[in-house]
Amino acid sequence: MLADPSESLLLATGALVAGLLLLLWSADRFVAGAAATARHLGMTPLMIGLTVVSFGTSAPEILVSLAAAREGTPLLAVGNALGSNITNIGLVLGVTALLVPLPVPRAILRREGPWFLGSAALALALFWDGQLTVLESLGLLAVLGAFAFALVRRPQDLNTEDEDSVPTYSRGSALAWLLLGLALLLVSADVLVWSASTLARAMGVSELVIGLTVVAIGTSLPELAATAGAALKGHTDIAVGNVLGSNILNLLAVMAVPGLFGAFPLEPVVLERDGLAMAGLSLLLILAARFGGGRLGRLAGGVFLGLWIAYTGMLAIASVGP
Repeated sequence: MLADPSESLLLATGALVAGLLLLLWSADRFVAGAAATARHLGMTPLMIGLTVVSFGTSAPEILVSLAAAREGTPLLAVGNALGSNITNIGLVLGVTALLVPLPVPRAILRREGPWFLGSAALALALFWDGQLTVLESLGLLAVLGAFAFALVRRPQDLNTEDEDSVPTYSRGSALAWLLLGLALLLVSADVLVWSASTLARAMGVSELVIGLTVVAIGTSLPELAATAGAALKGHTDIAVGNVLGSNILNLLAVMAVPGLFGAFPLEPVVLERDGLAMAGLSLLLILAARFGGGRLGRLAGGVFLGLWIAYTGMLAIASVGP
């Protein structure tokens, strides 16, 4: 045990950086291995993109939530789910729309839109009584199952993936990367949660705020890289759909995990500040996509990014407090 608190703080900071880097790398390997394995099992590139890759890019958030629940820090998991949704809209879509105006296919709004707004409304309803119970978590997972069923049964009429987007690994290599990526995801999630919790206690910052900021930004980096990269390569038609799908999974899967380990209380600020911020940005995204002439332009991107910066700044000010 380190006697000097500054050495412990330095160790936790180093572990946080290492955990984030390992999380990003292992998530990329896990998704690549899963996609290649799915192709060997006969899935089309489109269906791989709609299912395996969509669920895989949310793996960091899910495993961080699982690690937080096991470590007894469920508010960090809730903060990660809400913060990732806020970051996906404000930072990921904001930056991407500033780089390249994003078209919004009406089919995406028609199919994912109701699930997107419905999951946000459901989250607010669950926050209302100031706790998250096992039964409520099971309800979230039941809705997730319905969403996954609807996704798999969807007619494959959206040109969202091409053959080159799926790695060309051999069957053995694909399975090896899948298992190695999953194992390292588990390790990096544990390291990330331990270091974030240690830093929160050392700096007097709540685990909720750490989850909303540092952990949420870190676990959203795969979405930022994938969305901005796809847009710059001309695949702008899937950017909004990717964020909608990721946010749905964050609320129905990531937020459900800690409640499965037992009911726990939620601070009023979870509903009054963070839940309303998440729901407000979600509604604003749908309205901007619906009335923006079929696309999210640079003005919308600037607004999203500005709101995210303002919200993050508000959290920083509230954390230092009087």
